[in-house]
Amino acid sequence: MEEIRINKYLSDAGVCSRREADRLLEAGRIRVNGQTAVMGMKVTQDAKIEIDHKSITKEEEQILIAFHKPKGVVCTTSKKDKDNIIDYINYEKRIYPIGRLDKDSEGLILLTNQGELVDKILRGSNYHEKEYIVEVNKKITKTFLQGMKEGVPILETVTRPCVIKPMDDYTFRIILTQGLNRQIRRMCEYFGYRVEKLKRVRIMNITLGNLKSGTYRNVAKEEIVELKKLIDLKN
Repeated sequence: MEEIRINKYLSDAGVCSRREADRLLEAGRIRVNGQTAVMGMKVTQDAKIEIDHKSITKEEEQILIAFHKPKGVVCTTSKKDKDNIIDYINYEKRIYPIGRLDKDSEGLILLTNQGELVDKILRGSNYHEKEYIVEVNKKITKTFLQGMKEGVPILETVTRPCVIKPMDDYTFRIILTQGLNRQIRRMCEYFGYRVEKLKRVRIMNITLGNLKSGTYRNVAKEEIVELKKLIDLKN
């Protein structure tokens, strides 16, 4: 029987992404046939796999939903955080977020049970677009816009050039192709601005539209087809 790496097995089974699987492995929270699993371990399809002593079964239905995350909700699957996104949505099947949107921000985030989809969308080298509307605490200047556009030194790197357009004196629209930790907030802080509101309105071809805060929708089949085309073009 064919063997595959355990992180890929869990990803294919719709349990979590490969990255999350690696974190669980490092923490010693996964067992295979009664033994604690280790990084790089290979398993067969009939292996008995447990996470935190709960048996894992493969989810056959492919799920992808678009959620309008309200401010205050945390993009984690950890039940230890009372504001976690999974409990908030209370979806009937096991899903997990694709990437993050910080607690103080709102807007579009995708959730799925497809590990491979997560890994492909999150791969930084793929330059997938994410679009945001941002309100800051003081008037926007041409110098600020030009500096943001060209790249900003934060977190021991320089951000990729981006598209940025003012909407009014205090609000701008920005399109990024990377996802550094609290990236927009740090970029603004570099120029002496403070973010007052931040909303993500698009991830690749999927838009927030009129989706109300705190609600979700199933991503349409046509959107999924286009999304997979965009992903495949970058691989």
